[in-house]
Amino acid sequence: MSNSTVVVVTGVSSGIGRATAEKFTKRGCKVFGTVRSIAKAAPISGVELVEMDVRDDASVKAGIQSVLERTGRIDVLVNNAGTSLSGAVEETSTAEALWLFDTNVFSILRTTQAVLPHMRAQRGGRIINVSSVLGFLPAPYMGLYSASKHAVEGLTETLDHEVRQFGIRVTLVEPSFTRTNFDINAALASSKIADYDRERALASSAGANSVKGAPAPDGVASTIVEAALGTWRMRRTPAGEASLLRKLRRFVPSGPFDASLRKKFGLG
Repeated sequence: MSNSTVVVVTGVSSGIGRATAEKFTKRGCKVFGTVRSIAKAAPISGVELVEMDVRDDASVKAGIQSVLERTGRIDVLVNNAGTSLSGAVEETSTAEALWLFDTNVFSILRTTQAVLPHMRAQRGGRIINVSSVLGFLPAPYMGLYSASKHAVEGLTETLDHEVRQFGIRVTLVEPSFTRTNFDINAALASSKIADYDRERALASSAGANSVKGAPAPDGVASTIVEAALGTWRMRRTPAGEASLLRKLRRFVPSGPFDASLRKKFGLG
C-alpha cells in the first residue's frame, strides 16, 4: 500500500491503540484515531481524532462517515478498542457478559459493517482485529474475556473467507501481557463468591506481576502495522511470550500444557 494509505484505529486514547496510531503516521499514512471524547483525549501528533463510541451504532456510522467525507476512502481498519473483565465464570452476571461482548465483539461487527461497503467498492482493504493469546488459550478467572476473544477469532477467520473475493483481507493480532493500564484497570465481576476468594487472589496477583514485567506496547503496535501494510497472514503474534505461547499451545500435549498454565497463575 502507498504512503497515502488511510487508516482508522479505534481506541487510541492510550496503550496499544495510541502507540499503533503513532507508528502508522511514521510510515506516512493518513491516520484517524477514535476516542469516546475528544475533549478528554490527549492529542497525538499527525493523527486526526474522531469521536466515536464503539458501543453505539449511530456513533460508529457517523464516525466512519466523517472519515470518508474527508478522505473518500478507508484502506485499513484496526479494531483495537476493547475492555476486560475478571472474575470466576459463576460470579459473572449475564449483564456484565453482555457489556463485555458489546465492547469486544459487537463493536467489531459495527465498525466492520460500516467500512465494508466502501472497501468492497474500492476492491481492496485490510481489517486488523486485535485479539489476545486468550483467544486461543484459557486463563483462570478471565473466562468471559477469553470467551469474547475466542469469538473475535471465529468472526475474523470467517470474515476473511467472505471478503477476500473483493480484495479485502482480515488478520488477527494476538498479544500477551503488555505494560499498559488495560489489565490494571480491568473491571471485576460484582457478585463475589467466597469459595473462589483464595484462587482468585492468586490468579490476580500472578496477572499483575506479569503486567509489571511485560514489554511496552511498542512491539504489539509494530506487529499491527506490519499486519496492515505487509504480507497478509491470518495470525500474527508479537515476538516474545505471545509467540512462545502459540507454539506451546500447538505442540505441547494438553496435560503438561494445562499443568504449566495453572502453575503460571499460581494454582499449583
